[in-house]
This record gives sequence, C-alpha cells and structure tokens, in this order.
Amino acid sequence: MGEFQWILWAAIGCAGLAILFAAYLVSSIMSQSPGNEKMQEISKAIQEGAMAYLNRQYTTIAMVGVPVAIALALFLNWETAVSFVIGAFLSGLCGYIGMGVSTRANARVAEAARTGLAKGLSVAFKSGAVTGMMCVGLALLGVAGVFLIFGNIHALIGLGFGGSLIALFARIGGGIFTKSADVGADLVGKVEAGIPEDDPRNPATIADNVGDNVGDCAGMAADLFETYAVTAIGAMLLGYLIFGDAAHILYPVLLGAIAIVACIIGVFFVRLPGNQDIMGALYRGVWVSAVLALAGFYPATTYLLGDATYFYAAVVGVAATVMLMYITDYYTSTKFRPVKSIAYASQTGHGTNVITGLSVGMESTVGPTLTIVGGILAAYYLGGGGEAGLYAIGIASMAMLSMTGMIVALDSYGPVTDNGGGIAEMADLPPNVREITDALDAVGNTTKAVTKGYAIGSAALAAIVLFADYTHALIAQGVEIVFLLNDPMVLAGLFIGGCVVFLFSALANGAVGRAAHSVVEEVRRQFREIPGIMEGTGKPEYGKCVDIVTKRALKEMVLPGLLPVATTLLVGFLLGPEALGGLLIGVIVVGIFMACFQNNGGGAWDNAKKYIEEGMYGGKGSNAHAAAVTGDTVGDPLKDTAGPAINPVIKVVNVVALLIVALII
Repeated sequence: MGEFQWILWAAIGCAGLAILFAAYLVSSIMSQSPGNEKMQEISKAIQEGAMAYLNRQYTTIAMVGVPVAIALALFLNWETAVSFVIGAFLSGLCGYIGMGVSTRANARVAEAARTGLAKGLSVAFKSGAVTGMMCVGLALLGVAGVFLIFGNIHALIGLGFGGSLIALFARIGGGIFTKSADVGADLVGKVEAGIPEDDPRNPATIADNVGDNVGDCAGMAADLFETYAVTAIGAMLLGYLIFGDAAHILYPVLLGAIAIVACIIGVFFVRLPGNQDIMGALYRGVWVSAVLALAGFYPATTYLLGDATYFYAAVVGVAATVMLMYITDYYTSTKFRPVKSIAYASQTGHGTNVITGLSVGMESTVGPTLTIVGGILAAYYLGGGGEAGLYAIGIASMAMLSMTGMIVALDSYGPVTDNGGGIAEMADLPPNVREITDALDAVGNTTKAVTKGYAIGSAALAAIVLFADYTHALIAQGVEIVFLLNDPMVLAGLFIGGCVVFLFSALANGAVGRAAHSVVEEVRRQFREIPGIMEGTGKPEYGKCVDIVTKRALKEMVLPGLLPVATTLLVGFLLGPEALGGLLIGVIVVGIFMACFQNNGGGAWDNAKKYIEEGMYGGKGSNAHAAAVTGDTVGDPLKDTAGPAINPVIKVVNVVALLIVALII
C-alpha cells in the first residue's frame, strides 16, 4: 500500500475509538439505578434467557461454520479461511456485546422513566448506541486489520462471508424465537384471556421479552455488521479490479473512518427538545452525523483522488439513506395514512384488516425501489459512467453505510424500551411510568422499521456492487460474459434466484407458525392446569415457554440458513457462470421487493394495533382491537423474521459466487 498505508492505521484507530466510546457508554448506563428488587429479578430472568439462547445459537452455528472454514482452506487458501473465522467471530461478538448491554439496560430504562421522559430516552438511546458503535468499530477493525495483515484483497471476501453467514443464522434464529413467543403470547393473552401485553400472568411474557433482544438487538447488530463489512469489501474490490491502485482501494476505508467520528459526535445531539418530540430528537442525531460525515468526505476525496467526483456519489448515498428512512417512516408510523387505513379497516373485522395490510405492504415497495433506482443512476452518471460509474455506485453504497453507528443505535433502542415497558408492567410500577415507556416504545417500533428499511436499501446497492465484482472477477479469469435474456442459462438462473427468496421466506415464516403453535398450546395448558394464575396467586412456569421457542428456533433455522449457500454452489457448479449470474440478479430483484413488502407491511400492522390501543375505534378490548391483534400476528414474522433475513441472503449468494468464481470456469 506504500504511501497510503496510513489510511489503514487511521481506520484501525477510529475503530478503536468507537469501541472505547462504547465502553464509556456502558459505564454510564451501568451507573444508573436498576430499580427495586422485583425489577432486577425480571431483568435478570430476561438476561439469563437471552444469553442462554445466544450461547446455544452460536454453538449450533459453529457446527456449520467449522466445516465451511475447513472447506475454504482446502479448496481456496488458508488466508480466506482465517478471514472467514475472523468475520464470523466479530459478527457474533458484536451481537453478543450489544445484547448483553440491552438486557442490563432494560430495568434501568424503566427506573429512569420514574424521573421523566428525557431521562428514559437518554438511558435507552445510550444502550442502543453501544451496539451501534460496536457494530461499526468491529466491522472497520476487521476489514482494515485483515487487509493490513494479509495485504490480499481476495482474502477479505472470506471475512465478508463469515459475517454474512453469522448474520443469516442470527436473523433467522432470533426472528423465529422472538416472533413465535410474541405471537403465542398475544393470541392467548390478549385475544383469549383478555389480559394486557406483558402481563405477568402470561406464561409467554418472559420469552417474548427475551425474544425482543435476540431478534432486534443481536440479530440486527450481526446484520448491519455484515452489511457494513461486505459493502466496504465490495467497494474496495471494485477499486482493485477497475483501477488497481491503492488510493481507490483504500478510499472506502477512509470514508468509514471519518463516518465513525461523525457518528460519535452525533450521539451527543440526541436530546429531548421542549416539544417532547422523541423521534425528532433521534433524527437530529442522524442529521448531525450525516452532515459532519459529508463535511469530512469532501477534503478526504479531493486529497486522495485529486478531485471531488466521487464525493458527489457519496452525497447521493447519504441522500438515498435519508429518503429511505422517511419513506419507511411514512408507511409504518401512526401519524400517516397507511397505518391509519389499516386501523380503520379493523372496524369491519379480521379479514379487512389483513387485506388492507397486504395492500399497504405491496404499495410500500414502490418508494424504496424508485429511491434505489435513482441512487444507482445518479451515482453512475456522476461518476462518469462506464467502469468509473460502477465504482461510484460502490462509493454511494459505502456512504449509505456511513451512518450505520447511528442507525443501529436507533434500532437497538427499540427492544430496550419494549423491555422497559414490560418490566414496568410486571413490576407493577405507577401508571405514569408505563405511559412514558409506552411513548418511548411507540417510537421504538417505528425506528426498528426504519432501520430495517435502511438495511434493505443498503443491501440493494451493496448487491449491485457485488454483482459488478462478480462480472469483473470473471473477466480477471479470462472469461467475459454478457448476461442476455435470450440465453436459457441466464433465464434459468433468474427464475431459480426468485424461487430462493420465496422458498426462504416460506421456510422462515412457516417456522414461526409451527413454533407459535407450540407456545399457544403451552400457555393454554398452564392457564388450564396451574391454579390461581388469572387471580395472581399462582406463578406461571415462564421457563417452559423459553425452552420451547429456544429448541424450535435452533432446529428450524438450519434449513433456511443453508438454502442460499447450497443453491449458489449447485447452480455455479452444475449450470455454470451464466446461470450463476442470473441467480444473483434474480435474488437481488425479487429479494428487495419481498424484503420491503414484508418489513413495511409487518411494521404497519404492528403500529395499527398500537394506534387502536391508544383509544381509536373503541380501544383495547374492542372488536377492532381483536382484528388488529390478528393483523399484528400475521405481520410479526414478516417484519422480524423473513423480511430482514432476506438482506443477508442477498449478500450470502453474492459473496459465495465471488468465492467460487475461479472454481467454476
């Protein structure tokens, strides 16, 4: 790398700064009071359940990962295998640390809510920021560190594969766990027994609260870790394949280092304003981070590359991020037409709720698609078109990921506030405390949906970059292929790619249905057989539900997790590079639509239920509320299991294709 090696050291320094800042936030959170003995007891139960599940999940994943690492060493090289292990370890570590903090912060958020909304927001957001800073810090540390050690751009693909594989299993397993517990708790607790959400009489309530953390905290952390790492690697690989010089290879790394500093500063701007606008406070942090990042990108671009051409591509990436966030907010927030239309439809029953929710989910794919298309075209032409334009798309995607630290903080904030509200309910805290945690949680539902929309959009641009890497890797092997629609192999790959997305979604959603069935039967059994539960004199067996969803999640996650890897290998080796290229395109196009549909539709169903629970159309206990609960149970696995897990699916098939290029020629 010669004269530009300082960029790698600067990136490692900024990554270390992010990790140290996360440690500072942890100390600040742990200094807060965890509340009374009852609150600490509930928090400990959630913590133990979450950590026990995560330990078992990673053990199961290791049983898959070890043979994969050995295969990489045998068929490729040991550097790629070592990079794979590093990527998998860092991805898992990111989720592990983030979830450890969130399960300790939940009671502290509930206790802070006694003081007021501002204090509750501060503690909740800081806990989310720990996960965000660890995510970008470990990702940049892994990319820069591995490249510095090996000096081999191709070895980085192994790191991306390790992160993607862990993220895929974490998303599936965590999604099955959280939504089977949530659906089971709601169907029996809310609909049949008529008791509130998080009521301590519900045997599934601890499993539900554990699930919030393993799905939305650990799962999202692993997901955005791999998105960040894979995007950086894809842009670096494009720089190598197109330009071949150190400046273009390391430019994405420099952008990542600058963005970390911007996000750390942005955290300090998240304060509750006088109008008590929680979402406005959170978005202020995002805006500050974006503006500061762009301010740093300009001089870095002109210094390293000689002109500002690729800075404008970075601006496109940041603009696309903001648009995707606001589009997702529109379709999932209680303030706007889509969610209100689902709530309105709930007055006439379960069927009309589901029909309207499906319609909203389908409609919601249009805005993100047009944003992605606009971002691709704008970056391509600002970059000058041709191969330079492809590199500009890679820079736009890297710029999108520049706000990952803040975006993950917004997402991880969600399960902490949800748990805080649950603890307030189960510990029988005063009603005003639950009102504050409910206000924080309502915003948390929207931020989780917005974060998933961001992840989907960044996955789309990253996938375009990875596909460009695939075509250039073929050229580097002496094979130049034009992917034509009248080529039967390309068409076969396209259709198989679309099938992968639908079959994956079917397996993931079906797993939730089967696991939720077991939870429903167990909750009904306890209501029936344990005397005094409904009167509050009998104690539910919470551990039984936790054990059920743990076993089902670990069992059900393996097949959908292996599906994209196995399909890519089979198509590549049996049908060849043309069909494999078609597969990649099919997965990207169909995957983006399915991910947006499931994420936004599920988020809208969830908030339509909450909109009614706020008192609209008869409020809790009304026929409209019962219909909205049904819609929410339909949307739950869509938005928290299958939908977000499609992001790593897209990356996995592309990264595996890059790994096997030399073997299928």
